[in-house]
Order: sequence, then structure tokens, then C-alpha cells
Amino acid sequence: MLDDATVDQYLKRIGAERPETADLPALRRLQERHVLSVPFENLDYHDGTPIQLDESVVDKIVHRGRGGGCYELNPAFGFLLQALGYDVEILPARTYSGEKLGPPLCHMVLRVTVDGERLLVDVGFGKCPRGPLHFGTRGEQADAHGVYELVPVGNGEVDVLLKGKPQYRVDDRPAGLDAFLPTLWWYRTAPDSPFLQYVFAAQVTAGGRVSIKENTLTVMENGERRTEELATDEAVVDAYRTHLGITVERAPKTTASYMGDEVDMYIS
Repeated sequence: MLDDATVDQYLKRIGAERPETADLPALRRLQERHVLSVPFENLDYHDGTPIQLDESVVDKIVHRGRGGGCYELNPAFGFLLQALGYDVEILPARTYSGEKLGPPLCHMVLRVTVDGERLLVDVGFGKCPRGPLHFGTRGEQADAHGVYELVPVGNGEVDVLLKGKPQYRVDDRPAGLDAFLPTLWWYRTAPDSPFLQYVFAAQVTAGGRVSIKENTLTVMENGERRTEELATDEAVVDAYRTHLGITVERAPKTTASYMGDEVDMYIS
């Protein structure tokens, strides 16, 4: 359990106030602030830094000003929510690439229960919602990122759709963090792992999104898209600091031998 000092530092990191009660409005505010403050990025996958599935990930986000993938962002946010009094469980999920489902446990989300209502919370996906989604609601659920829908597909599984397009499938049976270790190993070592294809980082903004993929900076704001090729390593380092709040000593470089386009589902 996070101590009070760490909770306060985490809340400061995401620009949120400590809620008086662990209710739904507070959860909605916390989730939105997290999505707007902490980038989705894979720098550690390329520089050999270990990915930890425990509370140490909070230090990376809070004190090092970094982000991470779903295996880091969702557990970290879950630790924060638990310290604030929320009932939190981790659910395994499988991402879609087109119509194809990824392997089991290739994604994780949170199930937060508030006043008996079960809510899907995800701050670790490129196109994650800014607010909680209701597991018990059938039909469309409006969000700042678009219209979501949770569609039961049997066997306790639910497809999460954004604007009618499947994003991932959630299993309603909770899993411990250790269950994700084999898939984390695959993400870190497999040539076709989407996290090893390119170095990338993406941050949701109030009006859109900003991302860096290799040496390409893309800014989407109010429906307009601007792309800039960063000509030097110095320009890349500056873009990480200016647009994403990430301080790096040198321009991150990919270690991949396979260059697919699967990564675009996270940052486009």
C-alpha cells in the first residue's frame, strides 16, 4: 500500500487533488488527470531497463517523470486508487489488431467497484477512455475520446469498442500481476513484439494528442494533424522534453530488426 507521502506526490504529478471520498465523480477526475498527464511510452523496452510489475513503477512515474505501457500505468494507477480507498482488481485483456485478437494477457485493465457498480478503468492504452466505463451498461457510452460500447461475447468476456471498432477483449476473471510475467517476457524479447518495433511515446492532450515515433513528431490538435521530421538527435531530445515532459540524455533508438505497423494502434 502506498504511504500518504507517495500518494500526495502522485496526485501532484497528475495535477489532482486528494478526494474526500472514494466515489465515482472523484474516480472520473483522477482518471482524466492521469490520462492527460502520464505518457504511454516504451523507452525502457529499448534501452534494457527492467520493467517491474510491482509498486516500484510508481517511482518511475512520480519521481522520474516518465510513463510506460499498460503493465506499468494501470498497476500504478491501481495502487493509487487502492490507497485512496477504492476497491480495485486487475483484469486480463487481449488487444485487437484489425479483426485479429492478440495472445491472452497481452493487455490489462482495472475493474473498480464503487457503490456496488463495476467500472472498467484503463489508463494504459493508446486510445484509452478518459473516464470509467460501466460494465453493466448496454449500448453507447460517451467519452471525450469518442463513443465506447461494452459488448458481451460470452464466457465472461466483453469486447470494448471505440466508434464501433473493437479495441480489446476483457476477461472478467481477476488475475495477479505475476500472471502477466510470461507475456511481459514476450513483449521484451519477441522480434514481432509491438513494443520493440519502434521507439515511441504518446501523450493525450485536452485537444488531441502528441506523439513521437522514432524521429517523427506528430501533433493532433482540434482535428488538425501536423507532422515534423526531427533532423537531429538534439531535436529529438528537445521534443521529448517540450512535448512529453520526458527528460532523456540522448535520442532513444530502436533495437528492432522487424518493423511492422502494429505500434500505430497505440499512438495514432
